Amino acid sequence: MLRRALPIVLAAFVIAPALAQTQLRSPTNPQRAVAALAPATYFPERLDWQHKKPDEVGMNPALVNEAVQLAIAADTPGTHDMELFLHNSFGKEPFSTIVGPIKDRGPASGIITRHGYIVAEWGDPKRADITNSVTKTFLTTVVGLAWQRGLIKDVNDYVRDYMPPHVDLFEAPHNQTIKWDHLLRQTSDWQGTLWGKPDWADRPVGETPDDWAKRKLYEPGTHFKYNDVRVNVMALAALQVWRRSLPDVLREEVMEPIGASSTWRWYGYENSWVEVDGKKVQSVSGGGHWGGGMFINSYDMARFGYLFLRNGRWKDRAIVSEKWIQMARTPGSDNKTYGYANWYLNTDRKPLPAAPETAVRFVGNGSNIIYIDWENDIVAVFRWIRSDRALNEVIAKLGASMQKTSSTAAQQQQQ
Repeated sequence: MLRRALPIVLAAFVIAPALAQTQLRSPTNPQRAVAALAPATYFPERLDWQHKKPDEVGMNPALVNEAVQLAIAADTPGTHDMELFLHNSFGKEPFSTIVGPIKDRGPASGIITRHGYIVAEWGDPKRADITNSVTKTFLTTVVGLAWQRGLIKDVNDYVRDYMPPHVDLFEAPHNQTIKWDHLLRQTSDWQGTLWGKPDWADRPVGETPDDWAKRKLYEPGTHFKYNDVRVNVMALAALQVWRRSLPDVLREEVMEPIGASSTWRWYGYENSWVEVDGKKVQSVSGGGHWGGGMFINSYDMARFGYLFLRNGRWKDRAIVSEKWIQMARTPGSDNKTYGYANWYLNTDRKPLPAAPETAVRFVGNGSNIIYIDWENDIVAVFRWIRSDRALNEVIAKLGASMQKTSSTAAQQQQQ
């Protein structure tokens, strides 16, 4: 009897851990995954994000600390006065007047997570700072939710066909063939003025003001141009589709389900109020170029990144379609390192040589960054890190921290 029972008991010990483990994979490269199976997926509860020591998640503590020190040392130089910071960034542009809320920036801050657990943090991660163009990723996510709901049938539909009467964003001949995909990829070449800002005034092209206003027109979908006026056009178009405040949509559909705090705010401009179904609603901005945009703390940024690390799922709930994530991570025809706004891709490992090619980052001026690495099961947030070069040095140190641990473990097994 004992001999018959023993294999069953042994099988239970083998099978049970296997059932409690989940393979970590990239939604666009499922064959690339963390070599080892991870324990049952952990999701942080609201206001309770568990910490683990680096060595508990397969990272060398000394090297993780070195990565943190590199991030702190790479604090963006210059003023913390946001009005002056924006003036230094965009003050040479015409129409550079700030029309949205701003707030002086805090210190270099951030969080590193692996397998969902916080392994390091620095600065003031609770501070809700302006996040600049990371806002664009929140915006395109809200557009994605409209697509999931069927409010947008196909991203290759003309946006004009979704606009109500008296909304003439896409009535000009040049704008009539703009598709949702063009807005999402910043290839729309939309022409016009919105909220007092002409499209050509953002990073103007040409030698003289006369050149700026007479810029070359490109067929929509053929030319990538980073442009906050056109991103704000996408925000207003999405508002018309949802017929309610985009921050409300984001809060109900994403931020509350992932346990975000109540401190984040998404602003528009003092003159970006419109009437929708008889109610005044503010059309939000896609960044902080002229003030406004998303103000958010590092923990909430990390939760947002962790949602995508888990391929759009939070616990047992599918929040963002995995198909949408695949679309967002597909490079555009005119920029191989950019998907949907603001998905920065690591194509051919040129932007970040130390990171896997499948890694992505959501980037805002400053720089403010959400870094997502499916192959190593890492999400990290960096506030006010001065350059991609500095970021790459931090990523390299994190990579070394995992290699060092793996090498040490292998040596111990051989002994």
